[in-house]
Amino acid sequence: MNKASFKIGNVEIGLDAPLFVMAGPCVIESKDICLSIADELVKIAARSGVGMIFKASFDKANRSSVHSFRGPGLEKGLEILAAVRRETDLPVMTDVHEQAQAEIVSEVVDCLQVPALLCRQTDLLCACGRTGKPVNIKKGQFLSPEEMKNVVEKVRACGNSKIILTERGTFFGYNRLVNDMTAIETMKKLGCPVVFDATHSAQQPGGFGDVSAGRPEFAPILAKSAVAAGANGLFIEVHTEPEKAKSDAACIMPIDWLEDLLGVCKKIFEVMRK
Repeated sequence: MNKASFKIGNVEIGLDAPLFVMAGPCVIESKDICLSIADELVKIAARSGVGMIFKASFDKANRSSVHSFRGPGLEKGLEILAAVRRETDLPVMTDVHEQAQAEIVSEVVDCLQVPALLCRQTDLLCACGRTGKPVNIKKGQFLSPEEMKNVVEKVRACGNSKIILTERGTFFGYNRLVNDMTAIETMKKLGCPVVFDATHSAQQPGGFGDVSAGRPEFAPILAKSAVAAGANGLFIEVHTEPEKAKSDAACIMPIDWLEDLLGVCKKIFEVMRK
């Protein structure tokens, strides 16, 4: 295995590992909804042959409005994530927003995620790193890919080299994100596998004033482009009823699109590897 390879549950992650996907709803809405989505992801993973990691947040601490739904909170959220893990055998990942949450969350999940807007918070990065669990760090919308070198070094300095970097677009003008696909190769040179966040890259932050807008129809185009550019994995938020999603409804992808998209992306991935 490549020196940068490790596992999240039973999914191999690495610069030379097979394509994988992190997928699920943006926020934990209920146990039933999470299990419904996770059950579909299990079937899609089996049919597509793409390793699957379930992702959902117990708290969305950076919503546009103070009135927006944030999630069930730490205790209830971890109960639901544990149920998903137990009942589907999918590895699970969730966001950590505060230093004190890292150790508690690591006892339940297979991978910790540092949100983009917090990716330079040294104490948070080190707290996640010290758990020994894999850490997925989203590149800040305000950072160049080269600046992620300092972010990676913070986690490595805490004794953890199981690091994934996720590209999710860069601020450009008002309510707009753009993607520079060369960022993928730039960050891979830091020795970390790189994931491309297709749905958040199609987001228009604050586009509706008190909530974000988005163009989910562009997510598949971006995902395929990213795999062609060398991405090791994909991050795609999905929902069985996107229009009813309590977070990122404007850019979350219908789960019905996922299997066909992964089929195409896997072919592109294999061609690029050859």
